[in-house]
Amino acid sequence: MPAVRPGGLATRRRGRPRKFAAPSRPVTVTLPDDVIDALAAIDTDIGRAIVRLAQPEVGRRPHEPAELTTFGRHAVIVVNPSRALEMRTGVELIPLPDGRALISFEQPMTAAQLELLIADAVDDARLSPRDRAVFRAVADTLRTARRSADITLQQRSIIVLESKRPAAARKKPSSRRLHS
Repeated sequence: MPAVRPGGLATRRRGRPRKFAAPSRPVTVTLPDDVIDALAAIDTDIGRAIVRLAQPEVGRRPHEPAELTTFGRHAVIVVNPSRALEMRTGVELIPLPDGRALISFEQPMTAAQLELLIADAVDDARLSPRDRAVFRAVADTLRTARRSADITLQQRSIIVLESKRPAAARKKPSSRRLHS
């Protein structure tokens, strides 16, 4: 497991790149050929196929209100979904397979502006305890990153594909392949 620097970012590891963002370890498993074929149809990497199938179960487990998900030298903040976070800050939450969400920006906003909006919202007595925990965790993460000499905050863009059909008309909101 890599060492963690202040702010939760992992230090650079030597050797082969990590396959998964979360801590992992090798296991040996014996499976019937038809199960191996079925897993290979999901992903040519059997380990990734198993992880994809296990994600709904992982998503049912409780998560911190907000936490860093790291991959190499980069990390993103993932949060428990909070409608209040979207409404009070103008961010859009992009759902992840494990039930959490990635913070995205529909309108241009700096990390400093987001931090200020969150700090103001935490003081509002109308905020539910669950939402307050999300707000505080995001604020703490941003503050720690801002104060750290070892971390730089960088804003990136993401691509979001939005269905034109209403949610009720879609069969499954999880990751699925698009056909052209």
